[in-house]
Amino acid sequence: MIRIVLVDDQNLVRSGIRGLLELDDHLQVVGEAAGGEQALGVIAETRPDVVLLDIRMPVVSGIDVLKAMKARGGMPPTILLTTFDDNEALLDGMRAGAKGFLLKDISLERLLEAIHTVAAGGTLFRPGITERALQNLQEAPPDFPKLDLPVRLTARETDVLAMMATGLNNREIGDALELSEGTIKNHVSSILSKLGVRDRVRAVLRGLELGCI
Repeated sequence: MIRIVLVDDQNLVRSGIRGLLELDDHLQVVGEAAGGEQALGVIAETRPDVVLLDIRMPVVSGIDVLKAMKARGGMPPTILLTTFDDNEALLDGMRAGAKGFLLKDISLERLLEAIHTVAAGGTLFRPGITERALQNLQEAPPDFPKLDLPVRLTARETDVLAMMATGLNNREIGDALELSEGTIKNHVSSILSKLGVRDRVRAVLRGLELGCI
């Protein structure tokens, strides 16, 4: 059983998400909070396996909650939920220790997948492709056959590819992952080689097609 704390300042949103989570027999909502300050108390009391945390809340934001949990130590795996496709929020959340970042309009299947992924120790940064990336994809139709991925991406390469999909450059990805820009450049080169493409846009498109991101 995966024990979850749900944090959102909108009662209707919390009620809706709780109802969806109750459809999975392996999930249990053990606490709720309507704000960041209340969330810290509920999380400390219930010690959940996963926290679903609204990133945009008045007074104490989701980012503030993450930073406070990190300072206290023993942060549970946390997925940030937002209605915005916001690169800056993504970076702030990753720096603060979030394990996942999802738009609130994702499907139930994606939400459940995300919870099980972070509960098992993985990460999931799938905020959706930004308008910038979408435009690039539309302008660059695929020039590769639909083949199975011959060499699997590593977990780190998958994270880098997901961030490439949001339009982040190497420096921004490096800042988020606390790695040098040169290291990210090496990861990108490896990703392009493994996916058999010549540029970042086609790498994202291939990754989406193969289900890597």
